[in-house]
Amino acid sequence: MITETERVTTDPRRQRRQNTARGIADQAGGSLGALVVKLILLGIVDAIAIYAVLVLFSFGEWGMIAIVVAVAALVNWIYFSRRKLPAKYLAPGVFFLALFQVFVLLYTGYVGFTNYGTGHNGSKDQAVSALMAAAQARVPDSPAYPVTVVESGGELGLLVTSPEGNALLGTSEDPLTAVPDAVFEGDTAISAPGWTTLQFADVLARQGEVTDLSVPFSEDPNDGALRTPDGQAAYQYVSSIEYDEAAGSLTDTDSGVVYRDIGTGAFTSEAGDELLPGWKVTVGFENFAKAVTDQRLAGPLVYVTLWTFAFALITVAVTFAIGLFLAITFNSKRMRGRRIYRSLLILPYAIPSFLSALVWAGMMNQSFGFLNQVIFGGAEIPWLTDPWMAKLSVLIVNIWLGFPYMFLVCTGALQSIPEELQEAATVDGAKPWEVFRLIKLPLLLVSIAPLLISSFAFNFNNFNIVYMLTDGGPRDSNAPIPVGHTDILISMVYKVAFTGQTRDYGLASAYTIIIFVIVAIISVIAFRRTKSLEELN
Repeated sequence: MITETERVTTDPRRQRRQNTARGIADQAGGSLGALVVKLILLGIVDAIAIYAVLVLFSFGEWGMIAIVVAVAALVNWIYFSRRKLPAKYLAPGVFFLALFQVFVLLYTGYVGFTNYGTGHNGSKDQAVSALMAAAQARVPDSPAYPVTVVESGGELGLLVTSPEGNALLGTSEDPLTAVPDAVFEGDTAISAPGWTTLQFADVLARQGEVTDLSVPFSEDPNDGALRTPDGQAAYQYVSSIEYDEAAGSLTDTDSGVVYRDIGTGAFTSEAGDELLPGWKVTVGFENFAKAVTDQRLAGPLVYVTLWTFAFALITVAVTFAIGLFLAITFNSKRMRGRRIYRSLLILPYAIPSFLSALVWAGMMNQSFGFLNQVIFGGAEIPWLTDPWMAKLSVLIVNIWLGFPYMFLVCTGALQSIPEELQEAATVDGAKPWEVFRLIKLPLLLVSIAPLLISSFAFNFNNFNIVYMLTDGGPRDSNAPIPVGHTDILISMVYKVAFTGQTRDYGLASAYTIIIFVIVAIISVIAFRRTKSLEELN
């Protein structure tokens, strides 16, 4: 009796497949040259990982260090193994997906639950140092400390000679520490190992940096700092604010007001006054609540959201209608020169959208634009300065950019519909409109509906056209945030995060998550609705 193992072993076809698979695996393992290339590439990856670990170690980011080490170990295990052939091809794609999609999404979500932004973009220790440095004043009877300005890696430092004749070196981040092997010229330390001494001309060229440099005396910020007005002598400066680390409070010695850490990311007095800068802390759902309940923000959010939906829906509907009409027109066999017309129609789609938007912005200029001067005979139509005309202008340009895409997909979908269906309907007495409405359009929507959903999602976040054409303008002067009448949600988020005097990254991230949820819900509902179209197949 032949066992299953013997049957598998003696099956010639099974044996050939195994030999083929083994040959592929051996080829994937590579020759000596491939092995050398693999070692070089893995060496680069490991070098980058080691550098990342060193950088993260200086910031104390232990969680990120663990992730970097785990990923580097996994990559080495996969590519040094001879049995992980599928993983060798999947690993790069998974890595870049995690880096550029998953990590970005998770980090955006994390920032949305913090107060990260202007005045709250550092740690508590950095905030204390900045507040005390801003309140520093020169001690009247401070002795003059001979100093030499030094530099290392672009960072400036002060090489100080103490009254006892010892050499001390510090930077804006690191307090003064002893330098036992410093080089002296007379009684003044002039150089230290690992640091470059700046000449007098270099000090003059960087005078602003030198005079702003404040070097702490010690780890205790209450001990003050050394600052130099000329790069040759330094004087002691003491802050009018005292820091009590045990109590977590700052005291203004001039006014006697005490500012405490109450968990909001800033030292706050009993009267509610905050000292800025503060630091980044987790605030929970405060940003989300602020986005929808703050009366100053709710107004702009409502009309920007309504305009965003109108912008996306009108664009999709009109571009689909124009694209379908042109596809039907140029799909007729009686039309001559169809290839030439089709080539001309896709030109707007072939030109980069940001470049087209800039060209249209020039053509729509109210004073000397091509449309007003040539097409409308010198009229001064406010294409981009009137709120409603600006909305119309954005729609016109976006439709002009979008209809070629719909034309292409509708042309392909129409050509995939069997002609026998149309011929059979015509024989049965159906009129052209009935053939289109009852046969072509439903079959067309089977393949086009998912593209319409993706087009809606794209236009819902179509930042380029708004930013390049109008920059969201004209500006809404009544809004508390820098938002305009043509801003959509994504461009409003950009302005909240990156423009204006105060930049609120936490609030912008909260808006981003809201946009993501809205688009996801609409897409899920739309895809479920389109499942009914699949029955037509």
